[in-house]
Amino acid sequence: MGKVVTVLSIDGGGVRGIIPATILAFLESKLQELDGPDARIADYFDVIAGTSTGGLVAAMLAAPNEQNRPLFAAKDITEFYCKNCPKIFPQNSFNMCSGILGPTGRYLKVLTGPKYDGKYLHSLVQGILKDTKLHETLTNVVIPTFDIKLLQPVIFSSFMAKTDSGMDALLSDVCIGTSAAPTYLPAHCFETRDSQGEPHQFNLIDGGVAANNPTLTAMTLVTKEIFMENPDFFPIKPVDYGKFLVLSLGTGSAKLEKKYTAAEAANWGVISWLYHEGGSPLISAFTQSSADMVDIHASVLFQALHCEKNYLRIQDDTLTKDAASVDISTPENLQDLVQIGKALLKKNVSRVNLQTGEYEEVPGEGTNEEELITFAEKISRERKAREPKMVILA
Repeated sequence: MGKVVTVLSIDGGGVRGIIPATILAFLESKLQELDGPDARIADYFDVIAGTSTGGLVAAMLAAPNEQNRPLFAAKDITEFYCKNCPKIFPQNSFNMCSGILGPTGRYLKVLTGPKYDGKYLHSLVQGILKDTKLHETLTNVVIPTFDIKLLQPVIFSSFMAKTDSGMDALLSDVCIGTSAAPTYLPAHCFETRDSQGEPHQFNLIDGGVAANNPTLTAMTLVTKEIFMENPDFFPIKPVDYGKFLVLSLGTGSAKLEKKYTAAEAANWGVISWLYHEGGSPLISAFTQSSADMVDIHASVLFQALHCEKNYLRIQDDTLTKDAASVDISTPENLQDLVQIGKALLKKNVSRVNLQTGEYEEVPGEGTNEEELITFAEKISRERKAREPKMVILA
């Protein structure tokens, strides 16, 4: 263990996962400039946490290939999304129903089942992750889900998988479960077996119900491991949050669009809360509030400890129209999201205003791109400090 605990956290957000993927590709390129072309994100982070689409990105970064290296380079994830999102979220399935029956067709679709059947997503994830289990990831992963039968969050992690076989699920099952957004994709059920052979059943929906921004979830699990004297985190002390170095990536939001008003919502019934003007106000409300509350708490924590430079949150709250959706997978929108990610790199570092909840530029800290270059240097030094020193015998 080195001097700090390095944490990468990736929010949920459907197709908007392209935004953090673009940022991670830039970060990995800087690490490769420092440490060679084989450098990968998983080599530098003690924990990679992800919710929903972020959980899939985390798995792609941390799952091993046949050479026991990360399955995906960060630069390949954007292409993966652009190629597969149109099949995960086929636009014709919903639009055909809408075109034939108009608003009635849309409402019937919302009321009678999920917007998408999930079959392509399931086969895709199972195909790339195969039989990989949680304990086999190249670095620790943390992926929140929510068990709809038990009505409680279930946090899957490499930590727990190594000591509790009942939590050592297939990584593909965990990714499908954390991505099962209510109204969009079907819930996912699977079983594991504990060390006594007893079955454990999970009935999962989107982890965004519990923690759309999994930053604090990851930090809490690391703290638990420290309390349990996990040697991987020695000599970090409990609640020594100044020793955390955290990169938290959002998937963008439409906060500044101010799309809905109380006057409108006052007249909404079940259908309008679930589907209104192409989006789902209810889903947007709980996922955005979840992400923002975590960011506010983390910001307060790091500021109170006078180590705010150890916490870098990159988020864009200016998305509008199609770019703010979780499932509009037209080629035009996917490419727009790529450009939004690239533009976000050029924007100045921002932190959440604890009073308004809006992101405001931090004077004197430069751009996100510049801050990521500095971040790359920090985690590169940390990795080198952990490498065993060669002993030369006389």
